[in-house]
Amino acid sequence: MVMPFEIWREAFLNDADLDLARSSYAQLSPEPYQPWIDKLDLRQFYSLPIPKSYLYCTEDTALPQGEWGWHPRMSNRLGQFRFVQMPGSHEVMFSNPVGLAEKIIVAGRD
Repeated sequence: MVMPFEIWREAFLNDADLDLARSSYAQLSPEPYQPWIDKLDLRQFYSLPIPKSYLYCTEDTALPQGEWGWHPRMSNRLGQFRFVQMPGSHEVMFSNPVGLAEKIIVAGRD
């Protein structure tokens, strides 16, 4: 499946200018649909005794903000975790790769 550009621009890369949105969209590859419908058993993953971090981008609107958003609904599944927040969209790796790298270092400290 291929996401339409308009959805990519508004829901996934809403913190970038139009040129960056177009150039990054041109780099995307179609994704298989099967992973969207296969159910995964993640109980073992969630129970791993390793430190966990959650990186939250405040302008990520790929899911609606609030009750159905990424945080805290998704992050709470991790149990105890380090919360790392930064401004940016779902695809902050395109719009702010240096800032993302810095936050990944914070998320992985100790």
